[in-house]
Amino acid sequence: MRLLFAGTPAPAVPALRALLDSPRHEVVAVLTRPDAPSGRGRRLTRSPVGELADSAGIPVLTPARPSEPDFLEALRELAPDCAPVVAYGALLPRPVLDVPANGWVNLHFSLLPAWRGAAPVQSAIRHGDDVTGATTFRLEEGMDTGPTFGVVTETVGPTDTAGTLLGRLAESGAKLLAATLDGIEDGTVVAVPQPPDGVTFAPKVTTADARVPVAVPATAIDRLIRSVTPEPGAWYEFRGERLGVGPVTPLRTGEVELAPGELLVERRRVLAGTATVPVELGEVKPKGKRLMAAPDWARGARIEPGEHLS
Repeated sequence: MRLLFAGTPAPAVPALRALLDSPRHEVVAVLTRPDAPSGRGRRLTRSPVGELADSAGIPVLTPARPSEPDFLEALRELAPDCAPVVAYGALLPRPVLDVPANGWVNLHFSLLPAWRGAAPVQSAIRHGDDVTGATTFRLEEGMDTGPTFGVVTETVGPTDTAGTLLGRLAESGAKLLAATLDGIEDGTVVAVPQPPDGVTFAPKVTTADARVPVAVPATAIDRLIRSVTPEPGAWYEFRGERLGVGPVTPLRTGEVELAPGELLVERRRVLAGTATVPVELGEVKPKGKRLMAAPDWARGARIEPGEHLS
């Protein structure tokens, strides 16, 4: 089939690569978000999907809004048979959805109807899901509401971050998407409506959402931090400034007792109190400095007994 691939961030790259390597399909163009400022110099930078398309010699479309008449005209001229989508980053209007004969097929990183929305992997980790996965479904105007074609499952490990889990799902999901498109071409897959029960939502995670609350159980703190690693990154406030933190390790019950947020600096570890057991800090990032081991930070900061994170 002639394909228009829509995607933007790095997790969409394995899917595009799989379709470029497929002997059955031809990627005739790529739709991605416009180049955006990046890095200290704020230079305009191509999206990861756009970079792969450029290296493969595939035309790249970057409309500010997919509702633009020029984009709709270009899409009709391309006449794709199908349009696979992986984390494109903008809603597609009905006239655009109607162009491909076989519709738009979205790869979503959850087991729909669970975790519809922008942050399914983060939500799965934060809420303690043991299993998650990826789903292919026919895109509609609703938020991840379309009928589904297929799924793959993935176990959520006790130390998984959003980054590691999404990395695995991007690879397994790419295979699922390619198989779904093969089945659509062969007429061997049928889209099945999503069940009405089990619907949950996963809104975009903001920097404010990534602030670590001190007066909650250690388990919740562990999950929150892992769910926002590497982006947008978890943080406490310390001495009036933001302190970025990486994944932590909850201690055993009864090992040490600390008040919520209270810091204890030992020779080889730094502990922070929670509503239950303390957690051992892993890596931290003080404002304006590099990521470093928590004991190194504590020595430089000269933390006094009784100081707290907040």
